[in-house]
Amino acid sequence: MTLDLTPDQLLSTTRAVRKRLDLTRPVPRELIEECVDLATQAPTGRNRQRWHFLVVTEEQQRLAVADIFRRALNTGGGQPVNAGDLRRMNHHPGSMERIYEGLQHLYANVHRVPAFVIPAVEGRTERASVLDQSMTWGSILPAVWSFMLAARARGLGTVWTTAQGPLERELAKVLGVPYDEVMLAAFIPLAFTIGTDFKPAPRVPREEVLHWDRW
Repeated sequence: MTLDLTPDQLLSTTRAVRKRLDLTRPVPRELIEECVDLATQAPTGRNRQRWHFLVVTEEQQRLAVADIFRRALNTGGGQPVNAGDLRRMNHHPGSMERIYEGLQHLYANVHRVPAFVIPAVEGRTERASVLDQSMTWGSILPAVWSFMLAARARGLGTVWTTAQGPLERELAKVLGVPYDEVMLAAFIPLAFTIGTDFKPAPRVPREEVLHWDRW
């Protein structure tokens, strides 16, 4: 059963869900499998289909992964916000505060999330050329976005996080992933949402991002 959403509604209301994840309701395996089946219909560089989806639902494994999530966040990784980011954020006062509150909620409750989805791609990009990087990321990002859209259509919420980054090698070991050959692309909590009435988000005006013929 899917929500009654038009394609435009689906695309404009698939939000990053942190506070409205239903932490009490298991996600049926068949729903996740349906989302993966749709995800793997996405385009992929040279049709190599190097994608993988690791789904964690077993309790002890979830607790181990949740612990890594928290410790990775505590490393404070990531680039500082620059002037351009701040200017765009100022279009929508309060948005960063809401994001921070959502992250705090997720941090406190991540061990209760019923499923984690960790998309992965064969090949690593640390020393790759821009071309190789773009082909690698271009072979996993469309599939993951398709997964997130499929989840939204089924009343499920997701949020793309990069929490695995600082402790990716440790997470790979816990998941049995060959770190030197496979890159963990993201860490995505997955659960039914509390309500399904998500709305389009405020965004930077089109005039600031759309360029015709030249920058």
